[in-house]
Amino acid sequence: MKGKVVQFRRGRKTMTERHFLLDFGAKNRSEAQKSVGKEVVWISPAGKAIRGKVAGPHGNKGLVRAIFEIGLPGQAINTDVEIKTSQSDSPKKSVKSGVEMK
Repeated sequence: MKGKVVQFRRGRKTMTERHFLLDFGAKNRSEAQKSVGKEVVWISPAGKAIRGKVAGPHGNKGLVRAIFEIGLPGQAINTDVEIKTSQSDSPKKSVKSGVEMK
């Protein structure tokens, strides 16, 4: 699932370098709450992946807060970020037979 980096999480006089606001197309706060705890990955133009985790919703318009392992560069604003689905969401395959299990 794709999203967009909207902005740093910031206050009037402070800016938190590792915290970012992301938009995944959720309509309201309750839809944004469903993505809490999922892993997000931003890929730099050089191919380096910076990982983070969705910490919680931000406001009532469907934005979420994500905390990254290191801060993203300023060029990351308005670029795409990908939310990873957990392995429990994907079908499991048996190692011996290669058949999908549910």
